[in-house]
Amino acid sequence: MTAATMTLTVGKLAEEVGVSSDAIRHWEREGLFPAPERSAAGYRRYGADALDRARFIRACQRAGLRLADIADLLAVRDTGSCPCEPAGQHLERRIGEITAEIVRLEGLRSQLTDMLRAVDAGTCDPPLPENWCPPNSAVGGECK
Repeated sequence: MTAATMTLTVGKLAEEVGVSSDAIRHWEREGLFPAPERSAAGYRRYGADALDRARFIRACQRAGLRLADIADLLAVRDTGSCPCEPAGQHLERRIGEITAEIVRLEGLRSQLTDMLRAVDAGTCDPPLPENWCPPNSAVGGECK
């Protein structure tokens, strides 16, 4: 079968891209995919262009872009233009989100490192609801 005559079911398309069939259907409902041709029995039939589009969507998702961002990039891509320049604002936002998450994780690492040092030194604070005990389970400094 040549690329020009390639037809894929939703399941095969999903398998090729590494997502579920439901993801492909969801992308279609969200307008990221044009309505595919249907077989006589009503099954979706996708061609090589859909495979390329699905791979693009999946690559954007791996980068952490939202479906709305991906829709913007696809709209540019569908004109035949490269979506790289318009991707800048989406990528800058994503970099900001990643930077904030790194700061949060570094703070968590610091907190856990301090807790581990205290455990190793035998200088742990008494268990408190906010650090060791499940909520509402501290009685007199002890976990229930």
